[in-house]
Amino acid sequence: MHKIYFDHAATTSTRKEVVDAMLPYFIEDFGNPSSIYEVARRSKQAVDESRQKIADLLGADFSEIYFTSGGTESDNWAIKGVAESYKNKGNHIITSSIEHHAVLHTCQYLESQGYEVTYLPVDEYGQVNPEDVKKAIKNTTILISIMYANNEIGTIQPIEEIGRIAKERGVLFHTDAVQAVGHIPIDVKKANVDLLSLSGHKFHGPKGIGALYVRKGVRIKAILHGGAQERNRRGGTENVPGIVGLATALELAIKDMDENNKKMLELRDYIIEGISQKVDFVKLNGHPTNRLANNINFTFDFIEGESLLLLLDSKGIFCSSGSACTSGSLDPSHVLLAIGLPHEKAHGSLRVTIGDENTKEEADYFLEVLPPIVQRLRDMSPLYEDFKKRKN
Repeated sequence: MHKIYFDHAATTSTRKEVVDAMLPYFIEDFGNPSSIYEVARRSKQAVDESRQKIADLLGADFSEIYFTSGGTESDNWAIKGVAESYKNKGNHIITSSIEHHAVLHTCQYLESQGYEVTYLPVDEYGQVNPEDVKKAIKNTTILISIMYANNEIGTIQPIEEIGRIAKERGVLFHTDAVQAVGHIPIDVKKANVDLLSLSGHKFHGPKGIGALYVRKGVRIKAILHGGAQERNRRGGTENVPGIVGLATALELAIKDMDENNKKMLELRDYIIEGISQKVDFVKLNGHPTNRLANNINFTFDFIEGESLLLLLDSKGIFCSSGSACTSGSLDPSHVLLAIGLPHEKAHGSLRVTIGDENTKEEADYFLEVLPPIVQRLRDMSPLYEDFKKRKN
């Protein structure tokens, strides 16, 4: 049976070259970078070289890169760390209604601690209007946090423009770039961001490792206390193999980015066109062009996304109905509700996120099995039955 992985926004496989680069730091050079003997010094050197490599790839300085356990920790640290450090200046934070839960739940936690949060709306494509950001800024605003690209619908935000507004008004700007890093060119200086979160397993790196870029001069309180690691800002023995894997994966992703994006764009548009032609009552969610090259998100009227996923799974096709972090939840996607879809339509969504290893043959197989599955589910749906009666 076919096995087709179409859920690269949830996680990616770790590239063989990345695993090869990591292996010595599990077996030979396994020392703790905080120790001073030779095997530890080799680990410390690997961490330093990886930090420099990541800094260079993002247009940052060595001292501006901090290693974390992934995107969730980076988001939490950026938002809580800034909120705590700048509470004497103000208590107001601006974010959007379609952020990842790592940002939304952190902001909700801060609201319980007496902070004020503005959740900006988005348009029908899931884009934040920079003018809305400008209008939301108050004298008490200390942080703006807007994601670079959305994990569910793939829409890319006008980050440079929002960054310019933040800079003009003297407000710090954080972006959750977990879906964007390794997929679109990013230069932290050009993007006008003060803090940026990234995670290795979204671009063929290992899970459990990420980084936070913190611009020089930004004050940020530690949220993990312990040893003096990460220049006294994040306690805990460094994940040396993970750090080496993160740097290697990012280097490879950026080197192959243009070629991979060209390939994925062709496949993405081929699948979008195929679904639009072969299935009735569907809607593409997210911006038609200003979206990640690998992201496809459709709503299918009259059906449940969960049932669609299970039937595709039985055919060996692995997709998602939203963010992997919420796939255990029965609530419709907050992102789809924010772009204006009613509850019953938001329940019928399918997210297909392709990778550079996916092929046209796999797309053809998917386009062959999807329409009969949709039809089968609709034939069982009372909503579809009512619709047909009304139509006749």
